Amino acid sequence: MNPEKDLTEKIIGRAIKVHSRLGPGLLESVYKECLFFELISSGLLVEKEKALPLVYEKVKLECGYRIDLFVENKIVVEVKSVDTLADIHLAQALTYLRLSNNRFGLLINFNVLRLKDGVRRVVNGY
Repeated sequence: MNPEKDLTEKIIGRAIKVHSRLGPGLLESVYKECLFFELISSGLLVEKEKALPLVYEKVKLECGYRIDLFVENKIVVEVKSVDTLADIHLAQALTYLRLSNNRFGLLINFNVLRLKDGVRRVVNGY
């Protein structure tokens, strides 16, 4: 049994529900709010727009980075609504994992016909 895998499957299931109700073509903020609602409604602990400070040369800097959704203090979820996920989106998700000292994340692009084509699991190898 893998708790992180089970948790990511639950998040993906709720994202599919949002996508099936709304379809593609809306703003990222709409999908983020709806997914937040779905995850909270399912009993999960979720932080929205979680501040992510940057530590540089032992100095903690508040640079305005924010994790879209942080689920159960384990899974970083980055929500997108773009034509195609690009390498920079994956790099951003990996950077957020590294900066938050977390291992697992999901990059979800809602601007697709089938949501399964817009989901990428992201793993920080430390």
